[in-house]
Amino acid sequence: MTPNPAPPEVAAPVRDRSPLPDVLRGVALAGILIVNMQDFAGFLPWEQRGLDRAAQVLTDTFANGRFISIFAMLFGWGAAGLLARHGVGVFLRRHAVLLLIGAAHYVLVWHGDIISNYALLALGLLLTAAMGARTLLVLAGGLGLWWLGGMLMEAAAGAARTGPRWAGLPAIEPSYAANVAERAQDFWPMLTAGNLYNGPWLLALFCLGAAAQRTGLLTRPHDHRPLLRRLAAGGLLVGLPLGALLAYLNTRPDAAAGLLAFPVRMGGGAAAALGYVGVIGLLATSGRLGPLIHFAASGRMAMTNYLSQSLLMTLFFYPYAGAQGGRWVQAAREGGDAFVYAGGLSIWGAAGGLGLALLVGLCQLPLSAWWLSHFGRGPVEALVRLAVYGRGARTRDTSDPPPSVGTP
Repeated sequence: MTPNPAPPEVAAPVRDRSPLPDVLRGVALAGILIVNMQDFAGFLPWEQRGLDRAAQVLTDTFANGRFISIFAMLFGWGAAGLLARHGVGVFLRRHAVLLLIGAAHYVLVWHGDIISNYALLALGLLLTAAMGARTLLVLAGGLGLWWLGGMLMEAAAGAARTGPRWAGLPAIEPSYAANVAERAQDFWPMLTAGNLYNGPWLLALFCLGAAAQRTGLLTRPHDHRPLLRRLAAGGLLVGLPLGALLAYLNTRPDAAAGLLAFPVRMGGGAAAALGYVGVIGLLATSGRLGPLIHFAASGRMAMTNYLSQSLLMTLFFYPYAGAQGGRWVQAAREGGDAFVYAGGLSIWGAAGGLGLALLVGLCQLPLSAWWLSHFGRGPVEALVRLAVYGRGARTRDTSDPPPSVGTP
């Protein structure tokens, strides 16, 4: 299947930009940081007690798997819009640039990169360019159910498995150079394995985003109030109980609980993500976004802010820099030593991590607004635009939604 002929790459300025996609992206970015703190700081959920346990339950119920699902859907929404407006050439150039940025992020900063995974898997959207919204929804449902079914079968097969749940956590080398060398060696094997394992699920989320692009759900939410109400009610009705189940599973250290927690996290996360989109979309249609509107600036600089979060947190927590990760334990490895997670942070447990994530995420809001008021787009976003279009290009940033008259 081939996409429709691309329009010229010169576009007029956006006059009526819907705030909903930017707000959703900014909210998702803050939520992702809350969940990623568990990795940055090195604490284990089932070892939390007291206030830390309460913070962990809140994180698992309302954030874990939810915001990364919104982020993936928005990625699919933006990629589908880019393909429809500018054609295959620009689409391939942009995602090649994103793959390079993701590789640099993984190797130089943090092993939890998602940009490279998204950039590579987005090539699957080339096969969907001529599909309508209904077909995309059917495809998303098929891919999602296939992946969830496989994960549940794996969990059932491992129900009697014994042993520690997180035996495979990556070690942190004592020096920055050693970490870079380790991650450089692991990048392609991890990228390939991750996309094979999670690819159907991520493609399902991309297809949901592409369906939203076809219907104008995010750029014209006032035209879709009944759908937004159904998303809000149905998504939260399914997603929140599964979030509570995830919180319970994350109090258990056995491998069997870990196997079940993964599909519960992703299935409940996607449902709750749709619920959040419904709720925030309804607020946008009634002009009642209130303080949420401030997340729009962060959303317009999502890639810059995402990379900044990784850089700040690894410098703060990892043993080669700030070493604030509590009880890092140095363990002998073949060819040298490495620091491995011991769990149970001395200060930065789940409650402290949640507070720090909220502080950093909220600080990014006024900083993003200030930067945009002076420079128009984030530094990484400007770099991507330059690499894709070249110097002097007058094209609207391809992550922007098309103009939509009458949006709130």
